[in-house]
Amino acid sequence: MSGEISLYLNIILTILIIAHIFRTNRPKYWVFIILISGILGALIYFIFEIIPDLLGRPRPRTILRQAKQNINRKSDIQELEKRQEFTGSIDATRHLANTLIENNRPEEAVSHYKNILTGIYREDPDLLLGLAEAQFANQTYDECIITLDFLREKNPQYTSADGHLIYAKSLVNCSRTEEALHEYKALTGYFIGAEAKYRFASLLETQNQNEQALEIYKDLLVAAENAPSHYRQAQKEWLSKSKKAIKRLTI
Repeated sequence: MSGEISLYLNIILTILIIAHIFRTNRPKYWVFIILISGILGALIYFIFEIIPDLLGRPRPRTILRQAKQNINRKSDIQELEKRQEFTGSIDATRHLANTLIENNRPEEAVSHYKNILTGIYREDPDLLLGLAEAQFANQTYDECIITLDFLREKNPQYTSADGHLIYAKSLVNCSRTEEALHEYKALTGYFIGAEAKYRFASLLETQNQNEQALEIYKDLLVAAENAPSHYRQAQKEWLSKSKKAIKRLTI
């Protein structure tokens, strides 16, 4: 009798788990594992699928996917390192350095940029900007400022909105507030996007210039209302922060 009860419980448990697999759109290979392994398969399913959900953690397949992405990135970097070592070209080195920045290895990127900023390329504006971006990512803000000052001195006609933004942010991080305000004011005249204006207004707030900051926040939202939807989507972070700032300043 107890054997029959155990069998019925096993069947009911199997049906419930299979129903759960289909209802929650889990990978269908679990069905075969459950049918073949019985209670053991159910236990494995519980450990790998149910518990992570209960704890609010990513499922094992998500972890595996992330691990695979990390492995692929490492593989890409290794391939770029081989190419750079073989060719020694400026483009290969710059590509490698930029990939290192994207993968949170800015210190190595700084080294690569410094290696190619020699000879006829010593004053190259694109390479200097790349070095500054690597230095900013490496949080060596004072060095970033020096690099961009050198870029501007040697290439007075060269313009980069992204470089200008990095320069202003570096000044803020070096507590050179007055200079940063000056740079942000100039930058907001031509920077495409809401970030520069938001950062300018935010910095004004720290200097208790709330009325001017509030005006900029409001202008950002008005401009966004008249802009295409793709602009609002792209600038969602800064527009959201501006709304919060307006609410904070008008309480």
